[in-house]
Amino acid sequence: MRVAAVSAVEIEGLYRRRFAAFVGLAAAVTGDQGEAVDVVQDSFAKALRKRRSIRSADSLEPWLWRVVLNTARDRRRGRRSGGPSAPEPAVTTNGYETDAAVRALLAELPERQREAIFLRYYADLDYEAIAELLGISAGTVAATLHAAHSALRERLEGVRR
Repeated sequence: MRVAAVSAVEIEGLYRRRFAAFVGLAAAVTGDQGEAVDVVQDSFAKALRKRRSIRSADSLEPWLWRVVLNTARDRRRGRRSGGPSAPEPAVTTNGYETDAAVRALLAELPERQREAIFLRYYADLDYEAIAELLGISAGTVAATLHAAHSALRERLEGVRR
């Protein structure tokens, strides 16, 4: 029995709707806005090449989140010489640049916390989807987000003083 393929039109629609969110995640991982755009474009090109093997339109977006995350991690590892740098201005889901201070604070978070924050608040994924993407349990996602919120709150209080 043949699996129904995802159409190029469905992939293009997802690209138009969620491009900024995908770039936000890739920028959080790579620390580089230009590279993040390249990661997302490469990921969508891969989706077009592999669309016949993607089970359904419902599985397309989760599949692409995983591809974007893994591609961004691979790019970061390929050029890493030190710790993560602060990401360049990232486009958010509403099209505006995020505040420089918030970007700098997010860049200071450990990688998993930073990824969880972007997946939850920029990609608007639920705990179960984040857990699947990061390969952890939903409870660990909750704990990771709690730790990230606490760290951000503490750093923000330090900035106010």
